[in-house]
Amino acid sequence: MKLAFSTNAFTAYSIVEAIIKIGDIGYQGVEILADRPHLYPFDVRCELIDGIRESLDLTNLVVSNINANTASGYFKQSLMEPVFEPSLSNKDRGLREWRIKYTKQCIDLASDLGAKNISITSGRPLPGCPPEIGIENFKKSIEEIIAYGERKGISLGIEYEPGLLIESAEEILELMKEVDSDNLGVNLDVGHVVVAGEDPTEVIHLLSPWLFNIHIEDIKGRKHYHLIPGYGNIDLNKVYLALKDVGYERFVTVELYTYCNSPERAAKEAFQYLKGLENLQKYVPLAPSVNY
Repeated sequence: MKLAFSTNAFTAYSIVEAIIKIGDIGYQGVEILADRPHLYPFDVRCELIDGIRESLDLTNLVVSNINANTASGYFKQSLMEPVFEPSLSNKDRGLREWRIKYTKQCIDLASDLGAKNISITSGRPLPGCPPEIGIENFKKSIEEIIAYGERKGISLGIEYEPGLLIESAEEILELMKEVDSDNLGVNLDVGHVVVAGEDPTEVIHLLSPWLFNIHIEDIKGRKHYHLIPGYGNIDLNKVYLALKDVGYERFVTVELYTYCNSPERAAKEAFQYLKGLENLQKYVPLAPSVNY
């Protein structure tokens, strides 16, 4: 397994600055936020891609994933929470087509930057669009995107999350079987598994054939708030052992967007904790953090 960090914690910095800071800490990979202020597809210019490539070369980092989960760049004003709309399941055909175009451009970015996969979500079940209709909309959307990704050599990983249209391991497993494409997999967020009331070890074994990327963070109780590993009560040692058990060799990507005011500290503490995790015999919590 290789350790990466997501730039969505570094939204106070440019994408190039974020990559350099992540590389200086010692990570092997970087997940790039395909949204403002980093790599929103409709803002991208050649100069930015060149700058990202140079920073990747400088730090010896590879891109673990292009995070195409959110689309806050669609909206005129800055929003304070992750925004999943317009989604690939939206009842409005025009909005779905916008998101399909956005996602295809994220695939292009992945190809340009040497990433093997991008991640997406299903979006929320919105009023006027019952879940069964939303699922059909979503499947039609991803079938078009999967075909595009196959031509580019880029895989599509779906991330489930409580409150979204696809919000459990059972639901995403059903989708994997229905769509049945080697280019479709799972971007598994361990924290979301816990918030959903599921056992991470069981879920990792259940979804192991489809795991393209792992998001890791800590969670206290079942409150959906991403914490630095060691600050919550997920048994992350068991998570690592389960990943080893299923032969997972791709990236474990730390996602701590909740620490936008202290991303370097969060990235350093997470790195130190996770690098030492393989030597732990049991979960060892850290003192609570108050400086997010």
